[in-house]
Amino acid sequence: MNLYSNLSNASKLYPEKDAYIFLNESTTFRELHQKVNQFAHSLSQQGIEKGDTIALLLGNSPEFVIAYYGTLSAGATVVPVNPTFTAREIEYILSNSKAKGVIADASLHTTLSEVQQNVTSLAFTVYSKPVEGELAFDSFINHTIEKFDGPVVEEDDVAVILYTSGTTGSPKGVMLTHKNLQSNAEAVRELFEMTAEDRVVTVLPIFHVFCMTVCFNASILTGATMLLLPKFSPQEVVETIAKEKATIFAGVPTMYNFLLQIPTTKEQFSSLRICMSGGASLPVAIINKFKEHTGIQIQEGYGLSEAAPVTAFNPIHGVCKPGSIGVNIPFVENKVVDPDGVEVPRGEVGELIVKGPNVMKGYLGMPEQTARTIKDGWLYTGDMATMDEEGYIYIVDRKKDMIIVGGYNVYPREIEEVLYDHVDIVEVAVVGVPDESYGEAVKAFVVSKNPVLTENDLKEYLTDKLVKYKRPQSIEFLSELPKNTTGKILRKNLRNLEESTK
Repeated sequence: MNLYSNLSNASKLYPEKDAYIFLNESTTFRELHQKVNQFAHSLSQQGIEKGDTIALLLGNSPEFVIAYYGTLSAGATVVPVNPTFTAREIEYILSNSKAKGVIADASLHTTLSEVQQNVTSLAFTVYSKPVEGELAFDSFINHTIEKFDGPVVEEDDVAVILYTSGTTGSPKGVMLTHKNLQSNAEAVRELFEMTAEDRVVTVLPIFHVFCMTVCFNASILTGATMLLLPKFSPQEVVETIAKEKATIFAGVPTMYNFLLQIPTTKEQFSSLRICMSGGASLPVAIINKFKEHTGIQIQEGYGLSEAAPVTAFNPIHGVCKPGSIGVNIPFVENKVVDPDGVEVPRGEVGELIVKGPNVMKGYLGMPEQTARTIKDGWLYTGDMATMDEEGYIYIVDRKKDMIIVGGYNVYPREIEEVLYDHVDIVEVAVVGVPDESYGEAVKAFVVSKNPVLTENDLKEYLTDKLVKYKRPQSIEFLSELPKNTTGKILRKNLRNLEESTK
């Protein structure tokens, strides 16, 4: 069970079928397999051996696809890095992962020239386009080899190290084995009944685990075609769906919100059979508006890097419950427990824990943190949830995002759902802010499409919808909410914004 064998199999079963289409140029599975083998051979020529780490600082591109599977073929471990990170962030990840090689976008040459002086493990850097005096990506795939016989790769070997966002302290390196990623790709294939006829819009950042599993690895496993887009543009996504007859779209809540802000027709979405959402809680108001506008039910699910990532999803057959992240996916079990790890009665709030072949090997070089997160094979997610009698899970909020107002627990998502129902609200995020009287108070940050909407208007709107302690003491209007590259709203930045204005 290793990820590279999926590509090898697809190239035998579907040699002339498109593996991906990028900027109107298509590449078949046979061509991709050949380039991957050439890349793996070039890595071995650079001295890369089994267990070495190769960092990818690339966006959605053929270079990422080739380098990812080429690295795995060479028996090495992939370290995907967000190419928009600062030099300090990049240096930390390269040093912590002991990266021996870097495959990077050419625009990062100046940044990496500064960084690589401080990364002692680094032996070489390859750039996506020619840079004077540096190795170029084309030179890694433009030579002839009959085949490449890499080292034997076991299912428990680490395939990918993903760095968490680092909301507390330094980012942690999540070690995902071939088995972790393979089992999750297989679960996604089974769950969504994927076949080689599927055409998957791949616009989520491919260096992020949601896209990596659902759009990338599951497509290679199935022989489906990836419609690879370099960045998210609502108009381009809709045009791609219509032109390429896409069948699957995976997005995060902000993407669906943006798709609702542009003029489109139901016909443009008619080829889609599945729209799925993950990465953050999807407001019910957006689910309802999207279904009304397109006729498509968004299937919401849940995952985290430490679980490679998917653990639960609303099923495509049977009951789909808006506001829920669904039920157990194949091979995975979810439970809701109290602080002692004892399962709570259905309907009560507790911490969501997960068990399955997708649960990470651990955090790189952090055995104590690993032991706190994985107990008796169960991964403690840090998310507060409830489970109904039918096994559907509802995320209440992150443990760390919970607001305590005068001893009462307040979950931001509940307030955000109510605000999203307001006709003029485009986006909203709720955070806790210090309060002398109650310890914490609720504050809402809002993006509105009505320039005359006021704080008092919204406070009045909430009066009969939320108990007093849950209502925001203050509401601030912004032109946009801060987000990371996957479109997740950054509450930490909003808290920092609040503190900086004090």
